[in-house]
Amino acid sequence: MDLKEIMAVNLRRKRHDLQMTQEELAERAGLSARYVGAIERGDVSASVTVLGQIAEALGTEPGDLLKRFGRATRS
Repeated sequence: MDLKEIMAVNLRRKRHDLQMTQEELAERAGLSARYVGAIERGDVSASVTVLGQIAEALGTEPGDLLKRFGRATRS
């Protein structure tokens, strides 16, 4: 899974955990709902600026949206 797909999964999971719609997230992040949907589907890669906007709107750290979960990590 590449970073674009990891971000898509983490973004969708976090948004659902917050019971937030794509439209609400888009409004809070200053983005279009279509763009947020495209990021969640893994159709487009978000820039670091957009990653920051989305993370802030979700109340999380940008790095949390890029973490691989469910896999052992190297020390």
